[in-house]
Amino acid sequence: MGEVFMILEEKLVVLRKSLGLSQDDLASKLDVSRQAVYKWETGQAVQEIRKLKVLSSLFGMFIS
Repeated sequence: MGEVFMILEEKLVVLRKSLGLSQDDLASKLDVSRQAVYKWETGQAVQEIRKLKVLSSLFGMFIS
């Protein structure tokens, strides 16, 4: 056990920072506004499936 589960918003912040990206940097890579990234990270909005696919590729993860 001992596994720590993170909600998507928290995971996005951790992954973004682990790559040394600012919200502006990530927004630029995804062709969205910095405000969109902020809303994703604070749980105020959810990503479109197309953006989730790009995020998963960027962070080297799989979605199913």
